[in-house]
Amino acid sequence: MRSQAIMEFGKPLQAVEAPTPVPNGTEVLLKVEYSGVCHSDVHLHDGYFDLGGGNKLPLSNLKFPHTLGHEIEGEVAALGPDAKGVSLGQHYAAYPWIGCGDCPACKRGEENLCARPRQLGCSPGCPGGYASHVMIPHPRYLLDFGKTRPELAAAYMCSGLTAFGAMKKVGKLGPDDQVVVLGCGGVGMMGVQFAKALFGKGPIAADIDEGRLEAAKKAGASATYNTKDPAAAKQLMADTGGGAYAVVDFVGSEATFAFASKIVRKGGRIVIVGLFGGAMSMPIPMFPLKVISIAGTYVGTLTEAQEMMALVRDGKIDPIPVQMRPLDQASQALDDLRGGRITGRVVLTP
Repeated sequence: MRSQAIMEFGKPLQAVEAPTPVPNGTEVLLKVEYSGVCHSDVHLHDGYFDLGGGNKLPLSNLKFPHTLGHEIEGEVAALGPDAKGVSLGQHYAAYPWIGCGDCPACKRGEENLCARPRQLGCSPGCPGGYASHVMIPHPRYLLDFGKTRPELAAAYMCSGLTAFGAMKKVGKLGPDDQVVVLGCGGVGMMGVQFAKALFGKGPIAADIDEGRLEAAKKAGASATYNTKDPAAAKQLMADTGGGAYAVVDFVGSEATFAFASKIVRKGGRIVIVGLFGGAMSMPIPMFPLKVISIAGTYVGTLTEAQEMMALVRDGKIDPIPVQMRPLDQASQALDDLRGGRITGRVVLTP
């Protein structure tokens, strides 16, 4: 099998040739057809998360070579003797947020929050989809995507599921409540789609890039605001009659959190999705005085993935822009994503 792997943090990925693995037990070997490039891959490639103030969270537990890629769609190429319910030649999207199966989080059905994860392309010893083949531990992690374009089905396994899981944390809206999608990159554009599907109306979109805002408007955003405009927060507050009920921050930077704090209304909530980095500061009395809540979110459960894919199969989610690139351009794709030069999603084709 072929792969593009990290050999050293921050250095270009390298081509690696290795024997194609043979599935055992319940394992399923997929021949990878599409593998999305996610901003989490950028952090893994860098080898750290930025915690602000010059502090970093190192990812020193990864072992090299490490194959990235957790947005995977492929064809069943081989089956272990105990793998039931799937057949050779079938095509599936792969749920990558796999847990140990034994910890309290896994027993709650929250494998994505497992303390000993086996996440494809993310966890040590769990190679991902920047490769010609990938091993899936059990058929239950394979999702039927119906007539959805397979490259989109791959992207839904992280960017789609992350957006869906974040919007689920918003909860029920009142008739005049507004949701803001802050950051309209690949995941944020998915957020626009799932907000429409879950809440029955388009969200407000905010970003620093006019091209992304235009794309969000075309995707169904009810209004757009450029956060580089010093008057944007004040205008949004006025237009919403006191602020948004929920701000879903798909960037996760100091600047976006500051903007979110300005535009969330009393009793509202901020849901932080992105991992851009930095630190936040807010006077503690403001929490009870404004009755606001701040929550983090991390992809979604297998049940949420199945619920999300049902919406996708039913045609309730419009496609986002997708750029296809060959596998050997994986390093360039990471650089372009790191540099903010991507609208929508880049999907590699091994």
